[in-house]
Amino acid sequence: MNKFNELSMKSDEVLRVELEEFRRQHRDLDEAILALEEKGTSDPLTVKRFKQQKLRLKDRISWIEDRLLPDIIA
Repeated sequence: MNKFNELSMKSDEVLRVELEEFRRQHRDLDEAILALEEKGTSDPLTVKRFKQQKLRLKDRISWIEDRLLPDIIA
């Protein structure tokens, strides 16, 4: 089953909790990427994987935000 379909069946309260968790994971990945790049001996493949994971989280965050705060033109 598609992860976004799973999210669409959850309540707003559950989505808010998951949103905060995804945001925390996104920040953690950002810090990990910065630490690896500052270290200078980072594995490029690991950095690439972290960046891809960060992008996936960003997509999920955006989807949840759109679900919780729909863009209504009034």
